[in-house]
Amino acid sequence: MKNITTKGITKVYNPDTIPVVALDGVDLEIGQGEFTAIVGPSGSGKTTLLNIIGGLDKPTHGNVVISGTDISGLSDNKLIEFRKNHIGFVFQAYNLIPVLTATENIEFVMLLQNRPASERNARTNELLEAVGLGDKKNSRPAQLSGGQQQRVAVARALAPKPDFILADEPTANLDSKSTENLLDIMARLNHEQGITFVFSTHDQRVIDRAHRVITLVDGKIATDVKQNPLK
Repeated sequence: MKNITTKGITKVYNPDTIPVVALDGVDLEIGQGEFTAIVGPSGSGKTTLLNIIGGLDKPTHGNVVISGTDISGLSDNKLIEFRKNHIGFVFQAYNLIPVLTATENIEFVMLLQNRPASERNARTNELLEAVGLGDKKNSRPAQLSGGQQQRVAVARALAPKPDFILADEPTANLDSKSTENLLDIMARLNHEQGITFVFSTHDQRVIDRAHRVITLVDGKIATDVKQNPLK
């Protein structure tokens, strides 16, 4: 079963000096096909939680189980390998490689997976069309708008066919039109292909589109509500 389960996740920064508790005993389950927003005020722990779920950070206490694998105890090398095959990331700052074209940025993870060129080409073309950038395949990031760069980032995250897409404030640097276009694409991929999206966000437009909204306050889950999205 492709789901995410956290058990008693606690994260304490600076434990030996001035401890800062970012997460405090978070128990959570996110199922396959969800479109979930993790929200809360600055400092509530939402980005920390997303990073721990994605294996970019490790909890001080507790466990994260993804698709049946407890990633909390994996070695660094095994964790890198697991992320590469199971988790796609979309970041606020896009994080595209400036010297690579849109096609090459999307192909990058598949190269690391040693997928054959024919498969990489077919998958990349499919994703560029899916995010509405079929005519931008040879453009480098500097030749693209912010919204277009973020769509390339979404396509890159989807390229290796991960179990989950984790998106940390993906609309923070986008204007209203670009945000709506990006959310339309992600909502369509969720609806038509069953791709799981988990957002960390302040953006009300993302929250309104979510099927489930988890609110963190002081590192704890304050509310966990299912809702009917606006679109």
